[in-house]
Amino acid sequence: MEVVSATRSWVLQYPKTIVVVTLTGVSLFGFKRWMAGGVCRSKARLDGKTVLITGANTGIGKETAIDLAKRGARVILACRDKDRANNAAEEIKKKSGNTNVVVKKLDLASLQSVRLLANDVAANEKRLDILINNAGVMCCPPWKTEEGYDMQFGVNHLGHFLLTNCLLDLLKQSAPSRIVNVSSLAHERGKIDFDDINQQKNYNPWKSYSQSKLANVLFTRELAKKLEGTGVTTYSLHPGVIRTELGRHFFPNMALWKRVLYTPLSFFIKNPREGAQTTIYCAVEESLQNESGLYYSDCARKATAPQGRDDEAAKKLWDLSASMVGLTQSE
Repeated sequence: MEVVSATRSWVLQYPKTIVVVTLTGVSLFGFKRWMAGGVCRSKARLDGKTVLITGANTGIGKETAIDLAKRGARVILACRDKDRANNAAEEIKKKSGNTNVVVKKLDLASLQSVRLLANDVAANEKRLDILINNAGVMCCPPWKTEEGYDMQFGVNHLGHFLLTNCLLDLLKQSAPSRIVNVSSLAHERGKIDFDDINQQKNYNPWKSYSQSKLANVLFTRELAKKLEGTGVTTYSLHPGVIRTELGRHFFPNMALWKRVLYTPLSFFIKNPREGAQTTIYCAVEESLQNESGLYYSDCARKATAPQGRDDEAAKKLWDLSASMVGLTQSE
């Protein structure tokens, strides 16, 4: 009774403080929920279907794999680090209750590795219903791929461009099927520098990243045209700002004052499960079956930046990319 009496006395003594604290707490909770974004509500099952996800050993890729495995899909984790991928596969099996989760080696910074993975899948998988091009690198130093291309453009775009084209026959045979390209809001700041596609003149990590994310959007748009009437549909998306390993090259190089400011704000940033929702939405949402080549964010269709709707640039990028990866007419 003494505790109740003391509490009542404190409430009567500081009513305004209690109101302010309560309203602040409710507001912060509401803001966090708003920042979490949309949620995929689809209950679609994927029994008997096969999904391939690049970079699925961590972050939103792993959360996407867990969700699709729960829906009954055979899930292929295509990853560079097989040890980490095998550990992730075991975790995905436990969380989903689905043991049909396999790991395959894929280094998107090596076109040879991409072709080996594509040949493996084409030879050993009876079908491929959903291809999710999820893996990526952000704001890394001026590294180069095995073939000497800018790392961000090479991994985020060229590797996925080649992988997708090499798997198109299997995707068409499995139609209706889907190709989901994880892009970013950063595409709005992007420009395809056809005169310096590898950023050799004046490398800027953000410029390189934004270019690669715009390339994802343009690739999706041009691919949709080429696949019209095949039953294979394409989607690009912005997953949101998320707490994942993607920022490992970016955050350590931030100014100290920015890191101090970011730390408390990180509480409101999406976690990987929240960040995976739009990828999952594009992969399974039934109402998107007749949509193709479009862009999504927070589980809803969104308009891209004007440069993301440039059909001439999309066609030019396709031709350049095909030349860079050595894509032949038969592939």
